[in-house]
Amino acid sequence: MKQKIVLIGAGSANFGLEAVSDIYRSKILEGSDIVLHDTDEKSLKETQAVADKFKDEFEVNFNVTASTNRKESLKGATVVVISIEVAPRFGLWDQDWKIPQQYGMKQIYAENGGPGGLFHSLRIIPPILEICEDINRICPEAYVYNFSNPMQRICHAVSVKFPEMKFIGLCHAIAEMERDLPELLNTDFSNIEYRAGGLNHISILIDVKYKDTQKDAYPLIREKALKYYKNYIIDFEKMNEQSTTPGAERGIFLKLFETYNYLPITTDSHLGEYLPWAHSIADHYAILEFYKNYKVNCQTVYRSEKMHSFYFDQKRHSKERLVDLMEAIVEDRNMEEAAVNILNKGYIDQIPNDIVVEVPAMVNKKGIEGIKLNNYPDNFASILVNQVGTIRLTTTAVIEKSKDAAFQALLADPVVDNFGQAKKLLDTMITFQKEHLGYLK
Repeated sequence: MKQKIVLIGAGSANFGLEAVSDIYRSKILEGSDIVLHDTDEKSLKETQAVADKFKDEFEVNFNVTASTNRKESLKGATVVVISIEVAPRFGLWDQDWKIPQQYGMKQIYAENGGPGGLFHSLRIIPPILEICEDINRICPEAYVYNFSNPMQRICHAVSVKFPEMKFIGLCHAIAEMERDLPELLNTDFSNIEYRAGGLNHISILIDVKYKDTQKDAYPLIREKALKYYKNYIIDFEKMNEQSTTPGAERGIFLKLFETYNYLPITTDSHLGEYLPWAHSIADHYAILEFYKNYKVNCQTVYRSEKMHSFYFDQKRHSKERLVDLMEAIVEDRNMEEAAVNILNKGYIDQIPNDIVVEVPAMVNKKGIEGIKLNNYPDNFASILVNQVGTIRLTTTAVIEKSKDAAFQALLADPVVDNFGQAKKLLDTMITFQKEHLGYLK
């Protein structure tokens, strides 16, 4: 069924080319219009050139155009996908990470939670609300999928400003389960039934069973997980003899598992952003290695011809779920999706209903409806509830352009433990990032 799919932020090769490649593989969506949009005209042209080249190789019927005019791009859109960052991405990210540390804030990674997550949110939410303003006016019935971080706070702000918008946050972190669960359970992934949830980047595996026998598989995970994941911890004495594996960053991860008896979905760099005690046990080396490599990849590798061939390798297995969701709606599949970020409607009892949660969902022609996670553990939920005030106050700060609310959001954050230093930090960040935070009064 023909759709008009608008990719906002398509100048990013990592997002734009992977999304186009995934869409090209869909027979259900063939014949659709794909509109590439970005404010960076040079990068946008590069993305379209690669997309055109591989469209011929794939021999598919899609109409691919590119435009820097957002309002024109959105006319008639049925699907809008947002993946943007405020430039210079890594320069600002480094400030988010390092400046709070100068004020004694023991934060980790600084992308989604902690003080760094606040400043990232205060920069990126305003342009996303501007995009949503255009969507609300031009194509209000479109499904809007967000890949931008900080996911929790972006989705909450949009839900407050545009409560009727079909806005869904997507994160591929859940894909880690496809690698780990078969190893832990000695069976193919196709034979595993599981549900997970919480808040984006701090969620846990709730239920897991074998499809063929319906036997509870969690006892085996609890028996094997510590040994399995400890193989990913870096031995500093042998550091020159081994490289950081994709499964590293398991310091906080393992302590959470040992303490709460539920398997986390993500790794230290994300989990640690929300926990005041995380800095003392995090796998800092692996986090820094991941950040260094991610930075290099974004700035150079993702635009290389080698990566173009990787993205458009027809045998490549994508971690993203965007196309599956679009197809499930078009075909009324009544498909269960493992993780979407949507407004809580009693899906997790302990979390207020105005907060966006990450939960499994049923997807059909009616849209995307979350699945209630029964018996969500109170002990782990207590960590999630600690984020509620910071999320709400971040939204208030952006919508009301309030410096006072931004300061209160800092004070509500579990990572922040010093009133005076928090006040100095906010003033410093507004000075350093005046172009982006100067609206706070």
